[in-house]
Amino acid sequence: MFKKEFTPGAKSKVKSSAQRALRNKLLDTFPRLEPYIDEILPKKEQLDVLKIPDRVSLYLLGTTPIFFQHMDDPLIPHLQLVHKYPWCFPRVRIDRGGVRFVLSGATLMVPGLTSPGGRLPGDEDAGEEYGNEGKEFEEGRVVVVDAEGKEHACMVGVLKMATGEMKEKKKGVAIENGHYVGDGLWKLEIR
Repeated sequence: MFKKEFTPGAKSKVKSSAQRALRNKLLDTFPRLEPYIDEILPKKEQLDVLKIPDRVSLYLLGTTPIFFQHMDDPLIPHLQLVHKYPWCFPRVRIDRGGVRFVLSGATLMVPGLTSPGGRLPGDEDAGEEYGNEGKEFEEGRVVVVDAEGKEHACMVGVLKMATGEMKEKKKGVAIENGHYVGDGLWKLEIR
């Protein structure tokens, strides 16, 4: 989605009622953020929206990107927020070999998640951080993608198929159009 660098549109203020609704939607989508929500989106601070290409709205607190949304799709956290609160988001892990493809903007394919270095919810050797409570992630769920051997998440995006189906088929598209480290959104300078 953000493979190339881009020029953002105009920045505008978000009305307080819309800001409250976005705050609630963020908590509904990522309930583990609740203890930190006043730090992430303080009630008295002004949230701004920056229009970026392909009908995407980037929400900011000052010059700090918080999350973005394509039209009426789910809210997706910016990787800066993910890196600050990694334990608050549902996660999967890609194997060591797939990381370079993800960081070059390639579509994340299922084999990178189902190979020995990958982790999906319910995997025997997956810890709690990868949904080891046995609950599969459904298609359309926003997930953070960790990389085997790396400290920080490399991508965030929307699942194109349920994780149970990934384990069964072991092929297909896992996430396309995700936000990844080094893409145009990552490099965007906000003033």
